[in-house]
Amino acid sequence: MSAVTETLATVYTQEYSQILAVLIGKTGDFELAEEVLQEAFTIAIEKWETDGIPRKPGAWLTTTARNKAIDRLRRKQAVAIDSQEMAELPPAALQVTPDFDATGDIPDERLKLIFTCCHPALSMEQRVALTLHSLGGLTTEEVATAFMLPVPTMAQRLVRAKKKIKNAGIPYYVPPAHLLTERVNAVLSVLYLIFTEGYAASTGDDLIRWELCDNAIRLTRVLEGLIRHSKTDVTDAQYAEVIGLLALMLLHHSRRKARITDDGALIQLDQQDRAIWDQRLIQEGVTLVQKALYMRQVGPYQLQAAISAVHAEAETAAATDWEQIAGLYQHLMRLDKNPHIRVNHAIAVSYAFDIELGLLLLDPLTDTLSHHPTFHLAQADMYKRLGQTEQSSAAYQQAYTLTSNTIEQDFIVKQLAQLDASM
Repeated sequence: MSAVTETLATVYTQEYSQILAVLIGKTGDFELAEEVLQEAFTIAIEKWETDGIPRKPGAWLTTTARNKAIDRLRRKQAVAIDSQEMAELPPAALQVTPDFDATGDIPDERLKLIFTCCHPALSMEQRVALTLHSLGGLTTEEVATAFMLPVPTMAQRLVRAKKKIKNAGIPYYVPPAHLLTERVNAVLSVLYLIFTEGYAASTGDDLIRWELCDNAIRLTRVLEGLIRHSKTDVTDAQYAEVIGLLALMLLHHSRRKARITDDGALIQLDQQDRAIWDQRLIQEGVTLVQKALYMRQVGPYQLQAAISAVHAEAETAAATDWEQIAGLYQHLMRLDKNPHIRVNHAIAVSYAFDIELGLLLLDPLTDTLSHHPTFHLAQADMYKRLGQTEQSSAAYQQAYTLTSNTIEQDFIVKQLAQLDASM
């Protein structure tokens, strides 16, 4: 990889969504912003090879994309843009201070973009897809995989969402305090999905996409500060869920260094080196869980965070309080009907009480989750612990065919090899 290619890859990872958000904010047009930014990257490949890499690559790309946008808009004579205003790129490092005004400018264009993507005029599917694509940096193919939809279908959904924002004149801003309530739940869903895609990438050669996790955590912090330091109509229940989601992200992220080997192989939770778990993040996450639960407005994110806290506080895998985890999942199932939660409950039951009971709990989910690798991986592990090698092997093979991430595929291959050796 050349220096130019490596630099562009770094800028794409760290600054793409910020630059795109700035361009969208100034042009009011998702498609135009994406087109001119892609064009700027293409120009950079050739120009930087001859002229050298600029001192501030992100600013160079922003300026180039801005000029392209101005040229196009002038030709269309559709929108007048203040080129001086658009030239001002927000600082790369942005901090939220206790005294910022929630009804004014929030110090991150990406948060504005999230609220635009989560406008009530858009369907939930459009909100999540558009945010993952625009802020999460996922390709159309990756978003389609996350939704388990054909790529052309997802491409059409994205196009319709962008056109709806443009045609309806949906404003690009963080809504005033009295309108936050109607958007918070949608924003939380989007932030959670961005983090989830980063924590366990659905496709590609990397198990973890650090930039997605980091962006989701940072934006959730901004959202929490926005609510805490302003007079809003956000309910206590909603705020407790914001805290719960932040805690959940931090607790999961605390294990990031222990989840993969130096050569990128997946390490199961019970085999991870807990000495390299980030204790600072664990402490903050546990404190936030306690704060949220103390508000007595228990919601799904808080319960998931509480489950993660139980794992985080166990000194060894054997010391994990699986009975408490099973009980928390039982409570979570009353609030959230997602079948994947039922899978996790079955796993907890298999460790807390009885493996065969765990398999029985999985049986009713066979039709619903037959195309999800996590379901078959849960079955495979339970069969393996029961010594039913053939059934375990069959379940692992089924999971392999449904997995698009190469790291997870390698993990499954190793499990199959171990089963073959034990026969």
